Amino acid sequence: MTDNHPLGTHADLYKIERDGRPHSCRPEAEYTEFHRMDIQMREMLEDKSEHCAEELLAGFSAITHYPKTVTIFGSARTPEGIPEYQQARDIAAKIAKEGFAVLTGGGPGIMEAANRGATEAVGYSLGFNINLPFEQTVNPYVTHGLDFDFFSARKMAMFFSAEAYLYFPGGFGTLDELFQMLTLIQTKKAPPTPIILVGETYWRPLDSVIRNTLLEEFKTISPEDLDIYIITDDTAEILEIVKNAPERGAY
Repeated sequence: MTDNHPLGTHADLYKIERDGRPHSCRPEAEYTEFHRMDIQMREMLEDKSEHCAEELLAGFSAITHYPKTVTIFGSARTPEGIPEYQQARDIAAKIAKEGFAVLTGGGPGIMEAANRGATEAVGYSLGFNINLPFEQTVNPYVTHGLDFDFFSARKMAMFFSAEAYLYFPGGFGTLDELFQMLTLIQTKKAPPTPIILVGETYWRPLDSVIRNTLLEEFKTISPEDLDIYIITDDTAEILEIVKNAPERGAY
């Protein structure tokens, strides 16, 4: 008879006290074991939290050595010889020549292309690598790098104090990084830093979904939210946006 009980099919293992909170009716020995597991989980989470905080602070500390940075995101699966690879390489080189350090996730694909361009321009080529069981290894063009175990700490460090963010075509990870940055700026948790989506063919369909579905049909965003990002393949326009972006702390 417990199928419809608020506590579910195992309601018989609990009782509701006068304070309205469920209390365990399990045997003391069994409860003690569960309590011990809770303590172990809490200790594990505390250890992971400390490790995550250490990684985050290390990333912030690394960025402070470079007065001007541009963070570049994109797929780890884009091989050399693909137009997007060469485009990222060329743009990163030009950005580096303007005195900006180029920061990527440190892996292959678009990240490698951007680091490669910055290194070939004799600029600072930074890489914040994520330790993964597959696909991700530090590319050989990173001149200054850090390794991260936590995606959250790595992503926050890559967001920290850049003068501009460039997004090339990518997968789930790139889209996650894009929409989090859009949300931070939309909610004013981050300053209105330029977000440049490089690759008309890739980004225009997503832009249509944002405009037609989010804005027009469901009204889940505001018209001014469309101004947070720009889509372009024009290298001269990208460089102009980057060069004219306010320096960190000047917003």
